[in-house]
Amino acid sequence: MSAPVSAEPVIELQDITLTLPSDAGAVNILRGVDLSIGAGETVAVVGPSGSGKTSLLMVVGGLERPTTGRIRIAGTDFTALNEDGLARFRRDHIGIVFQSFHLVPTMSALENVAIPLEFAGRKDAFDHAQDLLESVGLGQRSRHYPGQLSGGEQQRVALARAFAAEPTLLLADEPTGNLDQATGGRIMDLIFGLQQRIGTTLLMVTHDPAIAARCGRMVELTDGKITGDRPAEPVRLSVHV
Repeated sequence: MSAPVSAEPVIELQDITLTLPSDAGAVNILRGVDLSIGAGETVAVVGPSGSGKTSLLMVVGGLERPTTGRIRIAGTDFTALNEDGLARFRRDHIGIVFQSFHLVPTMSALENVAIPLEFAGRKDAFDHAQDLLESVGLGQRSRHYPGQLSGGEQQRVALARAFAAEPTLLLADEPTGNLDQATGGRIMDLIFGLQQRIGTTLLMVTHDPAIAARCGRMVELTDGKITGDRPAEPVRLSVHV
């Protein structure tokens, strides 16, 4: 079950296009995307490889500038922000979880989680980071470095870091893609548990129908366009007797 959804949109995209250069000429990645997502919604973005799913997340997170169109995140017009402004907005309002963890290898788990809190000027950064690691079951591993942790443990550190500032919006790009099924299931339990507790809006790219079905809504992207937008449906399992 998702956190309560309010009518106020957290994500508003209007006619978003993204065209990138290549050796073969310009490539149209996103082609006229319109999307509105309310506070507290959990939304899965699905579609074939190369359909623009990750690019959509990067645009929403301000990590990629659209070629044309309008973006408002939590009431802020992204087109009015420079790169420093976007970085500050991400620090204060957006958490991001990638498939490949993106932890700093020379920093301990505790230091990795404390980074955004220190940037935000919190004097209790390390105490709060320790609490976050406790919440994802890694309290005893806080002094370990990423190379000393399993893939699932590294993703839990990344998840604790993403939720450090209690973000308005969490972007997740195939967060279980590098994990086995059992470990991936535990990571998803943590994501949805933290999302419910904080009330964060979740936008997640996934190729796994079972994960998509745990979201309240499913947006399908094909060739850079939204071709489906519907409530997610539980996965039906066949039972053979």
